[in-house]
Amino acid sequence: MKIGLLSDTHSYLDEQFFELFKECDEVWHAGDIGQISVAERLASFKPFRAVYGNIDGREIRAIYPKDLVFDCAGAKIFITHIGGYPPKYTTQLKKQLDEIRPDVFICGHSHILKVIGDKERSLLHLNSGAAGKEGFHFVRTALRFEINAGKINQMEVIELGKR
Repeated sequence: MKIGLLSDTHSYLDEQFFELFKECDEVWHAGDIGQISVAERLASFKPFRAVYGNIDGREIRAIYPKDLVFDCAGAKIFITHIGGYPPKYTTQLKKQLDEIRPDVFICGHSHILKVIGDKERSLLHLNSGAAGKEGFHFVRTALRFEINAGKINQMEVIELGKR
């Protein structure tokens, strides 16, 4: 299963994604979508999973949840917008992670791309950075990867240019 992961578009959807994610089976968005039109375009392009972020309004929150937990190709996935980094999760998030026990934990919010192994919880932490033009980041980023038999392979960092 090939996945395109982005976050923090803040209402800006780079047309490059339609080429970059054309081979992907699904597109996932870790929140701060911005305008509903961004989600609608991605959902019409590929099967789409998303959570809302702190800037998202009622329209997006009515469609997309705060947290999303699902199985993908043998891996348990947990996506939320605000997540922190291992081991400095909030008390509430630590409790959720301990209850859900995901193989892959995905968040956004920080606008900083990070891929970190969390040995304490035996999970892979992913933050694709920010794909939009709003925020303090310098380079717009996303991730592309495969999940097969519960394992992530072929992880690629996508740099989309300056904010």
